[in-house]
Amino acid sequence: MAAKTLSPKQSLFVGVTLFSMFFGAGNLILPPLVGLQAGAQGIPAMVGFLITGIGLPVLGIVAVALAGTIRDLASRVHPVFAHIFVAAVYLAIGPCLAIPRTSSTSFEMLQPLLPQHLPLEAVRLAFSVLFFVAAYLLAMHPGRLTRLLGHVTGPALIVLIVAVVGAAIFNPDLAGVSAAQASYSSAPAMQGFLVGYQTMDLLASLTFGIVIATNIRELGVTDDAGLTREVSRAGLFAGVLMALIYCGLAVVGANLSAAMPDLTNGAAILTASASLHFGVVGLVVVAAIFLLACLNVCIGLISCCGTYFADEFPRVPYRAWAAGFAMFSCAVSNLGLDAILAFSVPLLNALYPVAIVLVVMGMLHKVCDRYPRMWQWVVGLTATVSVVVSARDAFFPGALPMLDVLPLASFDLEWLLPALAAAVIGIVHSRLRPVGTAA
Repeated sequence: MAAKTLSPKQSLFVGVTLFSMFFGAGNLILPPLVGLQAGAQGIPAMVGFLITGIGLPVLGIVAVALAGTIRDLASRVHPVFAHIFVAAVYLAIGPCLAIPRTSSTSFEMLQPLLPQHLPLEAVRLAFSVLFFVAAYLLAMHPGRLTRLLGHVTGPALIVLIVAVVGAAIFNPDLAGVSAAQASYSSAPAMQGFLVGYQTMDLLASLTFGIVIATNIRELGVTDDAGLTREVSRAGLFAGVLMALIYCGLAVVGANLSAAMPDLTNGAAILTASASLHFGVVGLVVVAAIFLLACLNVCIGLISCCGTYFADEFPRVPYRAWAAGFAMFSCAVSNLGLDAILAFSVPLLNALYPVAIVLVVMGMLHKVCDRYPRMWQWVVGLTATVSVVVSARDAFFPGALPMLDVLPLASFDLEWLLPALAAAVIGIVHSRLRPVGTAA
């Protein structure tokens, strides 16, 4: 009997589902910032951004689908590592970064509509409290409302993006594209690659893969080859759609690069562009769509993280976890969007290299599983280098100068050659001391 394949309509449904799961606040605010800061170097910068913002997440979806779950993948290293790493991923895509960012992004879009005499910090606090109270209450019964918001805000958001991007392309009416700012002047592709970390989509893909694989199995595709094929097709569809949107949003930023070079986040860039081309009406629509879209994402993330930790620590009920994450995220969101994005850099620089090597090894698991000690060596050494360098850069800049002489350190890829060396060591170790014998 021939293996079942999804119909074009079913494939489209799965692809749209995957796109909707990925597309949140970070996906909206980062590409315009890359376009503005990269300026004339926008093309290589976006190539690097698309690798980490789209290419790696699609591979992550496939790798987890092949492994079973993120925990199954991480357990190849060690069960204790799996618990720690999975918890760190959920905290990163949840209360530490992504959930607070939904509120901060919404407020950034709302801010231009507020009377100037209002105390900004007090208004931000009041907004965040109302935002997270609503998100928590809706996370208790998310079913119907989240489906409604997904059906309404998703298409509306795409229409709005098309309008803003179209205006930027066909009626720029500004000072043109400037030269690249300092961070993009020497290695724009690498800087775009690193900024792509902040979408957090690779980390999210490690939790989404099992959901997409389960949906495809429910549609009748159960064999491994068919599952990989359909997951890859869904990832390709979602990736192409996201790439088109990312590039369009980067154009919006590039067209403001000469006129407004000091804008510091994508929310402010989109607000400025909408105001220039559509006036107050543009600001109102942008604020409303961002508010609904971010609220929808926030509900989903609170629910996702609350469910995971309630399963891990069943003595604390789901409602308590959800309330705790909402309150913590509320506090973090009041630091402001710029502060959240700055805080995200060291955390993601520590997590992303580990996620990258896990995904690559997951894609090559048939080879890697023949040399099981390679998992410990590669992931262990990568994690050590990335965590030490990230902690040094965040808290002790200039310390441990020997880290700066590691190969590719100037490109923030100091973990790459150690990972490759660890793979060779892991193969040799596996041959000399097979698993089950003394190390």
